[in-house]
Amino acid sequence: MEHLNKALTALFATLLLLAPHIMATDPDPLQDFCVADLNGKPSVNGYPCQPSSSAGDEFLFSTKIASGGDPLANPNGSNVTELDVNEWPGVNTLGVSMNRVDFAPGGTNPPHIHPRATEVGMVTRGELLVGIIGTLDSGNRYYSKVVHAGETFVIPRGLMHFQFNVGKEPATMVVSFNTQNPGIIFVPLTLFGSSPPIPTPVLVKALRVDAEVVELLKSKFTGGY
Repeated sequence: MEHLNKALTALFATLLLLAPHIMATDPDPLQDFCVADLNGKPSVNGYPCQPSSSAGDEFLFSTKIASGGDPLANPNGSNVTELDVNEWPGVNTLGVSMNRVDFAPGGTNPPHIHPRATEVGMVTRGELLVGIIGTLDSGNRYYSKVVHAGETFVIPRGLMHFQFNVGKEPATMVVSFNTQNPGIIFVPLTLFGSSPPIPTPVLVKALRVDAEVVELLKSKFTGGY
């Protein structure tokens, strides 16, 4: 019986320690709104609040994603217009943010990961191939579908995914996240454009290619996207 009590106590203590990580998400706000003071230092749940007397109605509204950027301005053929807390201080502590992505024909939003957010998106123009790659738990299964204007998709938190314009016309999507700062890890840029660079022998062994191939890929991502 004593051994059972000790085991239950250890289990309970472990669950208490794990609980904050299991339920991890943006903390709940403690006020109606907290317009970010972007000059302040972020804490656990966001930036410090501006005084309510200086936070006017305009912080609750934004026109930033009403129009997008030029998708031909970079080699990917896509342009991301971000609307996170740094671009929209009114979402500070609210646990939400948005992006607009515009695609040229054949443009792609390269394989990437949002480490802190689940993503829900809607294609508003054109048609996009949306691909999602599961973890090793699913056998690295690849899920995909061509999503048309007016249709939606969801990307589970932390899973690698991409979008690719398979149409002959420009395409646009708007996505939302369940955090004010989802973060992003572009897989190709992370592997071949990190600073300082990942040692070539590591990538040779991991990717099972020659060093010349690795060096070529690194040269493509010098300076980022």
